[in-house]
Amino acid sequence: MELRVLSREDRELALEIAGEDHTFMNVLKGALLETDGVTAATYDMNPEQSGGQTDPVLTVTTEEGVDPLEAISEAASDIQTTTDAFRDAFRDASAAA
Repeated sequence: MELRVLSREDRELALEIAGEDHTFMNVLKGALLETDGVTAATYDMNPEQSGGQTDPVLTVTTEEGVDPLEAISEAASDIQTTTDAFRDAFRDASAAA
């Protein structure tokens, strides 16, 4: 996964995430919106024919004193925890079947 910071301020970060699609971006956006201190999280994917970017651009806005990079890190950790729990539950269910 290739990331590129497009803009960074104290409370807002715009990050291009190369090669990802709506599937991953919706999961990440959802986790960010559940993260304490995040006031807004959105992404944009312009189609090529519009002349815009083709890779998604994530924008995160936080409350005063909350670093957007830390918020993304926390959201990514939460995603990992959720997927680990799902994997374990699936494995247990498969063994019981």
